[in-house]
Amino acid sequence: MRILGVDFGDRRTGVALSDEFGWTAQGLTTIFHWNPEEVAKEVARLANEHKAEKIVLGLPKNMDGSVGFRGEATKEFAEKLKTEIDIPVIFWDERLSTVAAHRTLNETNVRGKKRKNIVDTVAATYILQGYLDSLTK
Repeated sequence: MRILGVDFGDRRTGVALSDEFGWTAQGLTTIFHWNPEEVAKEVARLANEHKAEKIVLGLPKNMDGSVGFRGEATKEFAEKLKTEIDIPVIFWDERLSTVAAHRTLNETNVRGKKRKNIVDTVAATYILQGYLDSLTK
């Protein structure tokens, strides 16, 4: 079963994909749209193309667990996404996923424009891998 992981952002949205067994997440692409409707259409297209059976959407939360402005925007995006595709959309706490992505890029010496273009995809990979790991516990 393939699962798509999504790190929705204002300017860029990272997308990751699981292997067929649902064991590992790999970065797939970064979507460079600011319009949530366009992003939802592209995520739905990718889900269909890769025959994903569900989408794991990173939900930004504040460190105290509350949902702030970005979390509310993500929930609105999820509603748009649900109008584009008929598979489950699951929220996953994404706190510190971008921090982990930056740490990984630091350790692998990725800098400059390339870093900016892939950090969201790496974050989506962390989000999806966290979800996949929770299924095996």
